[in-house]
Amino acid sequence: MNDLIALLVEQGPLVVFAVTLAARLGAPVPAVPFLVVAGGLSVGAGAYLPWVAGAALLGNLLGDGAWFLAGRHWGLGVMRLLCRISLSADSCVKRSETILDRWGGLSLIAAKFVPGVSLVAPPMAGASGMSNRRFLSYETLAALIWTLGFLGLGRLFHGAIQEVLAVLSGIGLVATLVLVIALVAFVGWRYQTRRLARSTAGFDRIDVASLRGALAGDGAPLVIDVRSARERASDDRSIPGALGIPLGMLAERLGSLPIDRDVVTFCDCPDDVSAVVGARILSTGGLTRVRVLAGGLSAWADEDRLSASEPDRMPPGAAAAHAA
Repeated sequence: MNDLIALLVEQGPLVVFAVTLAARLGAPVPAVPFLVVAGGLSVGAGAYLPWVAGAALLGNLLGDGAWFLAGRHWGLGVMRLLCRISLSADSCVKRSETILDRWGGLSLIAAKFVPGVSLVAPPMAGASGMSNRRFLSYETLAALIWTLGFLGLGRLFHGAIQEVLAVLSGIGLVATLVLVIALVAFVGWRYQTRRLARSTAGFDRIDVASLRGALAGDGAPLVIDVRSARERASDDRSIPGALGIPLGMLAERLGSLPIDRDVVTFCDCPDDVSAVVGARILSTGGLTRVRVLAGGLSAWADEDRLSASEPDRMPPGAAAAHAA
């Protein structure tokens, strides 16, 4: 613990830059505590504060800028990547969409202070077509507010911070073990929450081939796309006849859905998380014949591509016979 305090005193700007950049890139690094402590240590330290503030600002711009460019280049595919690695599943993507739709560029400021959303907002801004100049303007303002806010908090309570650091220096290894145990417990709790949210207990899955057959026959099921309007608008893939109802609107649309009809929900997210949540909402609302499309839209699109390429993979005679 003494070594950590000495490192912050001697190499504060470098440490703050490293942890801020890592946090903005998505690493589970607690950047805020470092910034607050650095703010407390800056009292009476001369030029220490401007260097720390500049380091935090640069870390924000580089990390969020990288995700913004990724969103610009790969679109919502970046959202699915973040959804896959996030302990919050794709709820962070949904919340980021809501904030971005409501507040526009100002959402980059709000997102700085919302766990989970802070990582997703920059690539979402890039995927939505925000200009480089507009992003840089809002991102710089957001980074300044975030940086100066937590540095100011540290300076305001610098006396208390010094006392806490003194206590931590005294207990050393014990404090480190307590922090590690608390972190492991938190990650375990979030993982369990995610596992329960992804659980398909009580819901059957239907594969793409079975759904195609059901749609071609009598009594075709109602297929519900629970993706957001933004996701649907940016993706030219679809399931014919699917009804688009965003996950957040399912509960209020329950009254207009047929209770005596088979229903299949789908999304385009890891482990069909949103589709499972949607199925749970429908089931709770009284629809008892609800299933989840295994693999979601990606599985459907993959089979479309496979079917389209089959004649090309056959010998010339076989392809002609298949076409006939």
